[in-house]
Amino acid sequence: MSASQESQGTCLCGAVSIRVSLASHAVSICHCRMCQTWGGGPMFAVESDAPMTLEGEESVSVYASSDWAERGFCRQCGTHLFYRLANGQHYAFPVGLLDAGEPWTIDQQIFIDEKPSFYDFVNDTPRLTGNEVFAQFEGSAES
Repeated sequence: MSASQESQGTCLCGAVSIRVSLASHAVSICHCRMCQTWGGGPMFAVESDAPMTLEGEESVSVYASSDWAERGFCRQCGTHLFYRLANGQHYAFPVGLLDAGEPWTIDQQIFIDEKPSFYDFVNDTPRLTGNEVFAQFEGSAES
């Protein structure tokens, strides 16, 4: 994507619809223990710094999963809707929630140091440890 493009998706039961502006079709794979616990495996996510638009907000529950982040889900069907920094300035959306016709590409794997040994992906991508991910966010907060 050269310019930002809107993508949308709906939860499993249809109670919640989401629209978000994305700068790219890049998919990050997060192997952190929280994502594994939340979804039963790694999270395949597209990221955005733009605010999202929600319809059916009354069906959305938000869980503060850490001091710095929250996870949103549909309280009717349990569909995972988003991960966001507590300050609301960065979002990650499960790629499977969004338009299926998009040309998604895996661009990185994060928290590689927490990845279980029973699976591997063949994609040749940058692999960042948890410390490297936190260092990137600390650097962007200082700019």
